[in-house]
Amino acid sequence: MTWEQWHGKIDAYVDAEMPEVEARELEAHLQTCASCSSEALARLELKRSIHLAGRAFTPEADFRRQVQASIAPKSGIRIRLWVLATGFIGVAVLLIVLGPLMLRRDAQEQRLLGELTDLHVSTLASANRVDVVSSDRHTVKPWFQGKLPFTFNLPELQGSAFELVGGKLTYLDQAPGAELLFSVRQHLLSVFIFKDSPEFDREIRSGELVHKVSFNVESWTQGELRYFIITDASRADVDDLRARFVAAAQSN
Repeated sequence: MTWEQWHGKIDAYVDAEMPEVEARELEAHLQTCASCSSEALARLELKRSIHLAGRAFTPEADFRRQVQASIAPKSGIRIRLWVLATGFIGVAVLLIVLGPLMLRRDAQEQRLLGELTDLHVSTLASANRVDVVSSDRHTVKPWFQGKLPFTFNLPELQGSAFELVGGKLTYLDQAPGAELLFSVRQHLLSVFIFKDSPEFDREIRSGELVHKVSFNVESWTQGELRYFIITDASRADVDDLRARFVAAAQSN
């Protein structure tokens, strides 16, 4: 495929809307094409800037009161079929009260999912995917000491199809965390680890992220840490890696 053809597909790749096979081909191309790699990173940064800008301008409480006032029934209007009208008003009130809350929760959840996906795609598009390159967990874990306000255990991979590629520092909402990169059968998995906070619970519905992208996504808490896995690998591989992290954390 020519440079022009790949260049036109970068937006779909950044938005995680590209078929799996084609995404892997583009990832291979990004490793050899500085122009496409730079363009992918630039578009990711633009996307993240838009996410942050959107969070800076949220409707105030006065806005909802103005909407409620504008649709409230005017005095003096004669209401027929009052039973049906009362029911309709009750539904409308529920929509007014609960609708913004549901939309806000969904927007928060999708913002978090979008930012994590962007971090994963940015890693895949980067020429230097990790800061510490090693398949030895006893090398990677000490590298993070002093760089994070928490510690974590890496899983035992001996006898599995997984291989540790390395790790690097990352940030989510200005909070530092670890991004660990694993490979399994030509797929890459990003495992993000952050110190858990109430904000994560508010942004993740029922403890699980909604899967609205072409990646498999997994999230869980253990101890005082919040874990995320983002990958195009199979669901079985995600579950396997999660189980290994859970077992590693329990070995403390």
